[in-house]
Amino acid sequence: MSKAEKTREYIIEKSAPVFNKKGYAGTSLNDLIHATGLTKGSIYGNFENKDDVATAAFNYNIRQVNRQISEYVTPHETALAKLIGITDYYRYNWKKVFEKGGCPLLNASVEADDNLPFLKSDVQNSIKRWIKSISTIIEEGKENGEFKKNINSSEQAYLIITLLEGGIMLGKIMDNQKHLIRAIDKIVLIINREIKK
Repeated sequence: MSKAEKTREYIIEKSAPVFNKKGYAGTSLNDLIHATGLTKGSIYGNFENKDDVATAAFNYNIRQVNRQISEYVTPHETALAKLIGITDYYRYNWKKVFEKGGCPLLNASVEADDNLPFLKSDVQNSIKRWIKSISTIIEEGKENGEFKKNINSSEQAYLIITLLEGGIMLGKIMDNQKHLIRAIDKIVLIINREIKK
């Protein structure tokens, strides 16, 4: 990595939690300067503008979450255990998720929907990748006889994400993780009653 690449990565790493907690509109240049310890010139010498920093920070945050979820999924051999592994990540890490400002996908979705057109396609692509990842696990379970053959993998993936994100949103805004835990329990129930053979 060149010095410029290292500086760029450093800015992304330090800015990512700020954007996730404060949002795009709530994050000022002074916030970025404070988080990085760099000057305005150093930040904008590596990025075109605030939009560019925000996009890079969002993608960084998503990569971190994906890596953490993967640690709960990849060790398992069965599709059932992999699906439950996704819920386990949120069940056992809700406090960390809440402290970091919530789910970066949810946070960015709310802002990008109407106010940040430059970020919308990145958010949509992240959702599509997550849908594909969960759908792939479900398809694997259908092929190896763990899951019912007639279920729609994509629809089930969307439902799982909807329950997770809704649970995070309610849990965070109401200062009560029970809303997320109930959503997780519902997902496990759906897996066992509607997806599992």
